[in-house]
Amino acid sequence: MQNFDVTPEKTSDTAFELVKKQLGHSFARRELLDLALTHSSWANEYSCGQEHNERQEFLGDAVLELCVSWEIYKRFPTAREGELTKMRSNLVSAVSLAERARDLGLDVLLKLGRGEENQGGRKRDAVLSDALEAVLAAVYEDGGFAAAQKAVARIFAGQWPDRAGDGKASKDYKTRLQEASQQRFGQAPLYTRLASHGPEHSKVFEVSLRLPDGSQFVASGSSCKKAEQQAARDALKTLGHTE
Repeated sequence: MQNFDVTPEKTSDTAFELVKKQLGHSFARRELLDLALTHSSWANEYSCGQEHNERQEFLGDAVLELCVSWEIYKRFPTAREGELTKMRSNLVSAVSLAERARDLGLDVLLKLGRGEENQGGRKRDAVLSDALEAVLAAVYEDGGFAAAQKAVARIFAGQWPDRAGDGKASKDYKTRLQEASQQRFGQAPLYTRLASHGPEHSKVFEVSLRLPDGSQFVASGSSCKKAEQQAARDALKTLGHTE
């Protein structure tokens, strides 16, 4: 997934279609999305003086916090301030945002300079979480708060806590494994799509998960995301983490 050359034009077209499908927003100003996917290393390396996404990261951080706050405020009308703060902190952590960025495919679309690419920037949580914030800022700039709120609802679909005070979504095994792997091994786990089979209306997807210590897990599901969640769940059990 990491070895490719993407022109700005191709990135823009691909990103436009992906965001439209995944986040439910069709950009009127496509240049905002293209900018959101331009890392400073790419701008510095390939185009003298070109803008990059750092200003959007600043705006997106604030937009994200407001949208997530509003969502959990509505979902948990009796929750105390401390409980709401804990839920929000876990949802908008760098690890959580990076995982959401990977689910959306932003790791593939992000334009990085060769130096950053060679240093593994496309896998780094900080780079990916910043990119997601920048994309959300672009949605907000283009479509306003309603569009951003809709995008956030989709980004965290299936990740919202089940009850007040719950710091993490009950079935967000990938995020939990990401945190556990970083803490134990200093590296993230690697997911690989192996195969898919069956008719179009009922395909089964198979993925493998490899931990930094070499342990490998294979799981299947009705979507790649579900298969990855199952593999992460199996890995967590091996690492001694309870449900």
